[in-house]
Formats: sequence, structure tokens, C-alpha cells
Amino acid sequence: MTMAVVDSMVFLFLLPVALFFNSAASQSTGYTNHTVGGSAGWFFDINTQKASADYSAWAAKQTFNLGDTLVFNTNTNQTVIQTYNATTYRNCTADYASDDDTFQYQGGSNEFGKAMTITVSLTLEGQQYYFSDADDGSQCLNGMAFDIKVRHGIGLPPSLNQPPPPPYVEPPSTVEDAESPPITVVTSSPNGGVRSSARLFLAVFVLVMLVLHLV
Repeated sequence: MTMAVVDSMVFLFLLPVALFFNSAASQSTGYTNHTVGGSAGWFFDINTQKASADYSAWAAKQTFNLGDTLVFNTNTNQTVIQTYNATTYRNCTADYASDDDTFQYQGGSNEFGKAMTITVSLTLEGQQYYFSDADDGSQCLNGMAFDIKVRHGIGLPPSLNQPPPPPYVEPPSTVEDAESPPITVVTSSPNGGVRSSARLFLAVFVLVMLVLHLV
């Protein structure tokens, strides 16, 4: 028995066990883990140009609520694109999408065919779309795509129901504004009082001398 056969048998044995525990965990918390495509996973056969499952039919049988999780059992040959933009979904490419409504999930590896699991939490109500844009969008055009409608359900769990971060505020400048030097306002001459007294004394003296002269 080859190693590949053994690995396949182990995978087939462990997959139902994992699905069982995922289901049990979701029932205890009120939220559901949806394994995309069921046991078929999220795969594309490049030789037959076919997806491993009918994802639209799979999604139509599910009920999606806030706080649920999509689980993509896949490998690095496929991508997972989440978008809220119907035009991006129809075009099967994220090349011209906005960063505000389209997100690409990846496993952080460039190795071809490396197994990975991608989880996506459903945090917004309403219509949203998923597809693989690998092979220049041909995977999406050949069935690697589906859309869902997320309902409110019991709302988001506390771990996902966080307020948005506060808006960015420009920090204060580190360069202090130059202060104007103090201005001294002089309303009268400092020795004005002395000069005024001298003039008054002179006037009195002249007046006294004039009176004495007349007498």
C-alpha cells in the first residue's frame, strides 16, 4: 500500500469526525460552521475544467446568519475571493475591485497544491459573493463561485461585535509656534510728573513777581 493511499484513507476517516465536532460546537454556541461544498471541498480540476461541487446548489440549501463561519477546505491551486460587489462577482476578477468591498483570503504560501483551510466569518447582513479568480478567472467562469444572503439570526457574538476603530487624528506638531515678544506700551513719559511740577512752579513764581511789581 503506497503512502498516498494511506494518506487518502486517513483523510477520509478524519473528515467525518471533523465535520461532526464542528457541527456539535456550532450547535452549542448558536452559530454554524458551513463547510463549503461539503465533503467535496473547494477544488477545481484543471484537466476537466470542472469544479468539485455545484457550489450554487450547495449554498441554496444552507441558511446563513451573522456569526456563522464559512470553511473552505482547499489548496493553493484555488483562491477565495469575498466581495459585496455584484459587478466584481460577475466579472470573475478582483483586479479592479475596491479594497472596501472585496477581500482575498490566502494561506500565505506560494507552493503549488499545498493543502490549506480558510475560514471566513460572516459579519455583515445582506448579499455577498464568493469565487476563485485563479487561472485568470477561468475557475470562476467554470463553477467556482456562489452567492449567499446573510440574515441577522441572533446577531454577532461578542468576539466579532466590536466597535470600529476611532477615526485617525493628526498628531499635534512638534514644532512650537514662535511667540511674539512682549510689547511694552508707554502711555506717558516716565518723568512727565517732574516736568509738570516744574512748569507749575515757574508759573506761580512769575505771577508772584508780577504782583510785587505792581505793588
